Amino acid sequence: MNVLRGKVVPPHAIRTIEGLRDTGYEFNTAMADIIDNSIAAHAKEIQITIEMDFLGDTSIFIADNGIGMDEKGLELAMTYGSPQRENKKSLGKFGLGLKTASTAFCRSLSVTTRNSAESPIYKARWDLDHVADADDWELLFLDPHEEEVKMLNEISEKGSGTIVTWEKIDRLLKDYADPAGPHARRALDKVVDQLREHVAMVYQRFLDTDFEDAPNVCIKINNEMVEAWDPFCTDEPTTELVAKEVQPVEFEDGTKTAFSVKAYVLPRKEEFSSEEAHKQAKLSNDLQGFYVYRENRLIHFGNWLGMNSSEPHYTLLRVEFSFEYLLDEAFNVDIKKSRISLNSELYNYLKEQFLPAPRRAANERYRKGQKKSVKKASKGAHETSNKGIGSREKELQMSNLIVKNKGENDVEVTNKKGKVRIKLPILEPAKEEELYVSPVESLEDGLLWEPALIDMNHAVRINTNHAYYHKVYLPNLISGVTIQGMDSLLWALSEAELGTVSEDTKYHLRELRYEVSRILRRLVEDLPEPELDRNERD
Repeated sequence: MNVLRGKVVPPHAIRTIEGLRDTGYEFNTAMADIIDNSIAAHAKEIQITIEMDFLGDTSIFIADNGIGMDEKGLELAMTYGSPQRENKKSLGKFGLGLKTASTAFCRSLSVTTRNSAESPIYKARWDLDHVADADDWELLFLDPHEEEVKMLNEISEKGSGTIVTWEKIDRLLKDYADPAGPHARRALDKVVDQLREHVAMVYQRFLDTDFEDAPNVCIKINNEMVEAWDPFCTDEPTTELVAKEVQPVEFEDGTKTAFSVKAYVLPRKEEFSSEEAHKQAKLSNDLQGFYVYRENRLIHFGNWLGMNSSEPHYTLLRVEFSFEYLLDEAFNVDIKKSRISLNSELYNYLKEQFLPAPRRAANERYRKGQKKSVKKASKGAHETSNKGIGSREKELQMSNLIVKNKGENDVEVTNKKGKVRIKLPILEPAKEEELYVSPVESLEDGLLWEPALIDMNHAVRINTNHAYYHKVYLPNLISGVTIQGMDSLLWALSEAELGTVSEDTKYHLRELRYEVSRILRRLVEDLPEPELDRNERD
């Protein structure tokens, strides 16, 4: 191919700078990008101030006591696609985060900085309205505002430091009839609270003074110090590290690195050391799954990276995945440092080899606690059914039962088909009132129900560990009529079986119960898990 000539074609200023506002940043992710820059500048303290004036205009200041910049450094930092930092481990990665993260929410971005106590203070601003008026990439250099100088002096003790200022914020809050009214202010308070939680999670390892592999940083939001949030609850005695792998990686040029994977099973509610510890753990479907750390900074969390769907019985399972910058390209770290993608080999290894054992462990711990909760929640739930069925049992009986051998559960059934010997559980009542409907923790072959003789009464036993009981019965415990209706159905099925069983059909009738139980288990798979705490009875 013959090249006739070359020509530099710069992008159209206002169309490009406005277009870069729509890169998909969420507010918390955008703020994290600014914090990354402060940490990359070796800041030991970061102060974030979010305030609303009497007119409803919001301003945000992110001040740090990092190394700061001279005038040339400031110009480079404000350049879109600024040069790569010398330290490739830096949390700042593409040279775009400061600008794109900021202008995703504001139309005026200022950076005020100095690199020593003796250095002058420099300030530069991208004002999108000015860029539109100038129709060019015109960066403004300004005298610092008195408030910014004061803030810089306070955080750096007149040493080096930087302040990032967002003004003309137009994409943070929705439009309110009264921009400075109580509804707008409550909405801003909620934004601040959510940011505090996000920072506590993303920078946990930097905030935790006991974590030695990351530099310690103090972060304050509106003068309140952010405390580290540990998603793995490693301080809890009953948290289990159920799997750990460190996988070495060697590149073609001989460069060596590694990534690590650890799976933690968290305690059940009643196993936490205190109610406060349980509250801090934030056990929920949204927070199970992988927690991916790049250079000790959390970049992705709260799902299974497409390997599995989030299920309540995996709420206790959280998996730490940690790597360093050398694997950025291998894991396709995105511009916002908010997600990764895995190649098929690693994906399959994690899904097929690493995860199965931790998932079983989490499921086992969850189910163990679930059984206790189900037992407590279902206490007394079948009393009305027992009374109702007891009042009609004699007139509805379709068979006569004679015990031939109690130890062998051997019963002779006489019905309209004739006589037949079957195996039927012969029991004493577990509770005085449970003569016709008896909830039990398990039944052979995972059956939902089975006929039984309880104190010589025709009865039905119901498996409380069956998925149908858990997902259909439990949510309806507060409705006595619904429970009585379901119990009556299962008792009627049991009585009908005893009334029609014969030598030719006894095997098939049991198979029918097995198949119905299996089908119901599959049908309720996608139903939501009940919130047992709300259904539990004292």
